[in-house]
Amino acid sequence: MKEKSLLFTYGIVFFVMIIWGLNVVMLKVLVSSFPPITMTVFRIMAAGLATAAFILGSRTIRKLTKKEWKYTLLGALFGVVAHHYFLAMGLTLTNASNAVLILALLPLSTSLLAVIFLGDRLTKWRMVGIGLGFIGVLFIQGGEGEGALSLGELYIFIAMFAQAISFIYIKKATVTLDSRQMTSMMLLIGSVGLLFISFLLEPGSLREMIGAPFGVYVIFFVSAIVATAVGHFLFNAAIQKIGAGQTAIFNNFVPFFGLISSTIFLNEQVYWYQTFGFIFIAVGVLFGTGYIEHLWTKQKAIPEELHKKSV
Repeated sequence: MKEKSLLFTYGIVFFVMIIWGLNVVMLKVLVSSFPPITMTVFRIMAAGLATAAFILGSRTIRKLTKKEWKYTLLGALFGVVAHHYFLAMGLTLTNASNAVLILALLPLSTSLLAVIFLGDRLTKWRMVGIGLGFIGVLFIQGGEGEGALSLGELYIFIAMFAQAISFIYIKKATVTLDSRQMTSMMLLIGSVGLLFISFLLEPGSLREMIGAPFGVYVIFFVSAIVATAVGHFLFNAAIQKIGAGQTAIFNNFVPFFGLISSTIFLNEQVYWYQTFGFIFIAVGVLFGTGYIEHLWTKQKAIPEELHKKSV
């Protein structure tokens, strides 16, 4: 029963990775059509209102303790304000494939932070999984790194690391706080923070949110409701259940699905070595999440139990 529950959680996170891979392409379209910070404000606010409506409807909301407020505010600061600000700004200065490569460092960053701050056990096989996943990312991108980071790539790196930090606070808060309530509060609080930033950096930009083609607004709402609201709901629930480090390993799938989305919607070509990279990523996730170790431990335990019964 426990194994089925674990597989179900992994399946849910895998589904979120498909959405987030597609979302990188959607965000590239959106920052090319709207002022990036102002667009991000409305996108995050729409996601926050959607999740708040769900929470109020389910009647699971409650008052937070001081510790829960601290972790929620820090999660919103790093995971919403910093992450989405630098992500939007970075995408205006670099292409989607470069952004995807840098964002793929998220599992490694989160696993290391989880070891330092959450006491996660980093076994040799989980290290192998992280390494295989990163090799897969390099294959997917074709090893096209150009040395030093550009300003846009630096912004994406900061966005990635800020999100990794937020996962640690989400894990700390959801020990006692329902992950759905925390997700909703993070999005709403973060959207207010981004709103103040937009007033400072993009004054008078509200009028530029009007007049885009209808298809762009469809992309906006899919990104806000499906990718951000539903995606964070499910992802944060997985963090609560299996931990920040193991959940973040799945982010290695985002580059693959990001490139597939680029092929479908931006007519970019996918090469054989990128498909080969996906195999590394898949194997890396199996090892990096500890799932392979879980199976090995279970198989070792069966003969031991049979031996005890025979004795």
